[in-house]
Amino acid sequence: MLDGAAELSSPTSLAHMDPPTPWITWAMALWNASLNQNMLHEMTSPFATQAEALVLRWLSPYFGMQGGHFCAGSTLANLTGIWAARDAAGVSKVVASEAAHLSVEKACRLLGLELLKVAVDRHGRLDGAQLPSLDDACLVLTAGTTATGAVDPLHLAGAAKWTHVDAAWAGPLRLSRTYSGRLDGIAAADSVAVSAHKWLFQPKDSALVMFRDLEMANSAISFGGSYLARPNVGVQGSRSAVAIPLLATLLAWGREGVAQRLDDLMQMADVLADAIETSDRLLLWGRPQTGINVFRPTCSTAAALVQALPPGMLSTCVLDGQAWARSVAANPLVDMNLVVGSVLAASLEGA
Repeated sequence: MLDGAAELSSPTSLAHMDPPTPWITWAMALWNASLNQNMLHEMTSPFATQAEALVLRWLSPYFGMQGGHFCAGSTLANLTGIWAARDAAGVSKVVASEAAHLSVEKACRLLGLELLKVAVDRHGRLDGAQLPSLDDACLVLTAGTTATGAVDPLHLAGAAKWTHVDAAWAGPLRLSRTYSGRLDGIAAADSVAVSAHKWLFQPKDSALVMFRDLEMANSAISFGGSYLARPNVGVQGSRSAVAIPLLATLLAWGREGVAQRLDDLMQMADVLADAIETSDRLLLWGRPQTGINVFRPTCSTAAALVQALPPGMLSTCVLDGQAWARSVAANPLVDMNLVVGSVLAASLEGA
């Protein structure tokens, strides 16, 4: 398993939204497995319950939210937010951009809600001029689309009966004093999803869903049972204590430590974008909004460029039917000089 896995901490790893995890999360995950605490039953997880509350109490205000809970990934977080929109606010449809994550469509299918997809502008953001009536809708805005990292116009938050922001990728930028403004407007949303296993550097199955009116949301997504000591909130029943590795990371790094890593990654993305723009053999799709670069060679194909580089340096995406190379600034240990030199050299070879 170890021999065949991708090395996400490699100095050339820049292909995916999967960061290397700090060693403190490995220790905490091992301890969690040994204790096998169940967040459904506080009697078996007294400290884990406190840890989750502590992390949410610290993180939620950055998004203007009151609180929420952890869940196994932002697919479930998005489902939970849209579920709350249906049962707490009574929405009958969901409006999202064509670039919204596929989990939004999954949620609509599961919840029996109509999904209306809105075109994106030339920057990959939801085109506000194309919006339908939002009177009975949940508007889903994306803060960091999967392909390009685009941030939808968050000033639209609050314009619908319920607004859910899928901030799985870019949400942690709220901790940065330099880049927090790129998510201004998010505090007007009713719910927000964030993947801790992306830019909070946690192991997989760690995400958060947060609500502006926690009591109203929880009343709509809670179930009780005679065998339960307290109501079960959200989609999952039994779930593990994933807040503990995140709490340990936040205690070790602090806000400044997390923010510094994010700032560095954003700057690394700009360095690569600068190099692409100065090359006459590479075409940049657009300046990186949240650490993601999309570009292609002018004398060969994106697939050929990716193939010519070390595995894990770049990935590909398709925009408007055309393949592009894609880099994602998720690895704080990446060597940008090595990446830039390799990309420029490969573009020359392709010519």
